[in-house]
Amino acid sequence: MIELNHRDPRPIYQQVYDQLRRLMVTGILAPDEKLPSVRSLATQLAINPNTMQRAYTQLEHDGYIYSIAGKGSFVSGDLTAHLQRKEELWQQFHQIVGELHQMGVTDDQLLEHLKGGTAL
Repeated sequence: MIELNHRDPRPIYQQVYDQLRRLMVTGILAPDEKLPSVRSLATQLAINPNTMQRAYTQLEHDGYIYSIAGKGSFVSGDLTAHLQRKEELWQQFHQIVGELHQMGVTDDQLLEHLKGGTAL
């Protein structure tokens, strides 16, 4: 389900956040599906429960999950936060592409780079 990479420069909670978010937006974790408890998932991943709680807190803050007292945390069916984040990223992408164009990078070079080449 979740794999941690200790060579990844991102903090552990961010890796957990990103992987859980990916599972939610791809539909692997369905809306209203109950998530494992903070303690059980922390034990499974061999991380501090506070680290796991930080990931869950961020997911809830961003609207990906919701909590019910005494019942646990559940996947939110509302992907508004995801759509907003995607729009923000598209805006950043367009700004970066505009700046690259100003620096003389052509569309062909951009496409080659996006395909995995090293045209830039």
